[in-house]
Amino acid sequence: MSKLPRYVQERVSPTGDISYRFNPPQNLVNEGVVKREEYGCDLKQVRKIAREHNKAIDVYREEQAQVVRIKSSSKVTDLINYYYMSNDFNALRDTTKVDYRYFLTVLHQTMGWRKYEYVTAKVAKQAYEEWVKRGISFANHAATCASRVYNYAIDMQHTTYNPWANIKRKSPEQRKVVWSHGEVNKFLDVAYSDFEYRNVGLIVHMAYEWCQRLGDMRTLTWDNIDFDNGVLELEQSKRRADVTLPISDSLLHMIKEQKKDFGFQTYVAPHPRPVAGTYNPYAMERLSKVGRRVMRLAKLPEELRLMDLRRTGVTQMDKEGVPINQIMSVTGHNNISSVKPYLKHSYTSANNALTQRNISVSLSGTNNIESDIL
Repeated sequence: MSKLPRYVQERVSPTGDISYRFNPPQNLVNEGVVKREEYGCDLKQVRKIAREHNKAIDVYREEQAQVVRIKSSSKVTDLINYYYMSNDFNALRDTTKVDYRYFLTVLHQTMGWRKYEYVTAKVAKQAYEEWVKRGISFANHAATCASRVYNYAIDMQHTTYNPWANIKRKSPEQRKVVWSHGEVNKFLDVAYSDFEYRNVGLIVHMAYEWCQRLGDMRTLTWDNIDFDNGVLELEQSKRRADVTLPISDSLLHMIKEQKKDFGFQTYVAPHPRPVAGTYNPYAMERLSKVGRRVMRLAKLPEELRLMDLRRTGVTQMDKEGVPINQIMSVTGHNNISSVKPYLKHSYTSANNALTQRNISVSLSGTNNIESDIL
């Protein structure tokens, strides 16, 4: 038997059943870095969870060994770098870190030179309004990341004030735009014809076929693909729902071709240019930018957005009369109210519903109905 992960202990019951326990040092438990946990008998799952916990422990210990001194004269950039070394940041999923780094780079570019204590609510509000020009969702994400940096500084007693905390976020209008099948094909024709855009094309292809969020598709790993059975096995990042979905022959062919070029690293469709030798997922904003470039080359309507692909798939299923419980098995929603915003009330669904009622009203003496119309 191979060696157990650090701090994992094996237990054998009187009946001979084996289970596992994660038992880290008490000081790490007291500091809230990790907690003691009882595991079942699935050693593969135990190794996965223990690996995540031990990574958090290593980050915490490194953070304690590299304490950054934050002074009143420190800049916003210093605060950002301080946050990057924190357990708060390093406990995030790797894919979430990519997005945080993107938006904190925006914060750095906007006001990295400014002393962090001189960032008032007014200054933060002005920055937010400038970001809104790049999109409401963009501005909201950037403000959320900035706020998290200041909250961490408060937790570490470097400041008592978060200028981002009370910014009134704008709400983007609920979109109802859907792609046609032909528009998706035009996008893929352009994307797949150029290596620079190929990975974005695959992300779009997967998001459209499986009706999944772009965030999950851009961070998809080879472990999610079961080539033997031709299925996708995915734990959704937002809802933690587990979905198992079939892979069509055409998509499976593209994924197999992709593996020839990118199978040596973790992600199915990473950014094609490595950073310091490491391939990373697309940041969401970068993915949107490249997507818009491909749309222009494909001469697609400007109203289309990559984020509309999930809604498009759900709308198509609804139009074809697919029962909502089956739609939810694809989207990963666990209640009907959550999936309703994706649904477009189609004639097909309404017609099927009324037809299945099998109720007709029989009128006698129709010819005797009086009319006030002369």
